[in-house]
Amino acid sequence: MNKQFETILIENKGHVAWIQLNRPEVANAFNTLMAEELRDVFQAYISGSLQARCIVLTGTGERAFCAGGDLKQRNNMTNEAWFAQHVVFEDLARALMDCPVPIIGAINGAAYGGGTELTLACDFAYAARHARFALTETTLGIIPGMGGTQYLPRAVGIRRAKEIILTGRPFDAEQALQWGLINQVCEPTELEDTVQKVATKIANNGPMAVRAALRAIDHAEFSTIKEDYEVELSAYNELIPTADRYEGIHAFNEKRKAIFKDG
Repeated sequence: MNKQFETILIENKGHVAWIQLNRPEVANAFNTLMAEELRDVFQAYISGSLQARCIVLTGTGERAFCAGGDLKQRNNMTNEAWFAQHVVFEDLARALMDCPVPIIGAINGAAYGGGTELTLACDFAYAARHARFALTETTLGIIPGMGGTQYLPRAVGIRRAKEIILTGRPFDAEQALQWGLINQVCEPTELEDTVQKVATKIANNGPMAVRAALRAIDHAEFSTIKEDYEVELSAYNELIPTADRYEGIHAFNEKRKAIFKDG
């Protein structure tokens, strides 16, 4: 796959592929192009046109891993355009679900909204001590739409997941570790080396055995996740044409508190 990317960087360190979200000027927030490029890359690992024994997903800089969807791009977006953009995000979510290569998250900073969903889509994740997490979608009049309502209960338990999603409240790396969202907290200067050592250990094991084990483990925990994701998407799509969704996005861009009226 010989392609130049505008919003991500890919570097191979031995058999370990490091994929970096590379829009640091907007805290590595997703725009449509980033979602398209990530989708294409993970589909390439599925097809075999890209090869690795382990993948690390991280962000550029220390400020943020990923601030979620780019809400400036989404400001004043029509319902039709929103639906069309979200299809790209859905395709990315499915590509992450189907990726046969183990994915480790190296969460180098804030991971809000879609950033937390990306963390959850990794097979496991380590985070810098200053990282913060949140699924803030309900504060914007929407819900998580890249598998967050399905991955989170599997990671932290259903009662904690309800608290996180329904409040939209941020939490820190130590809480994420305690609750089961991440596997280890690292000092920022040690995150990359720590993750590379773990990824290299995985890459040095039998590649076919690793993929087979990953497939078997996922069957134990995620065998219905694609079917369950359709429930999330149905609920998500109901919210796109609502006045509350418009209000939530406008309030974010106008830097004010949203005033919701529906319901």
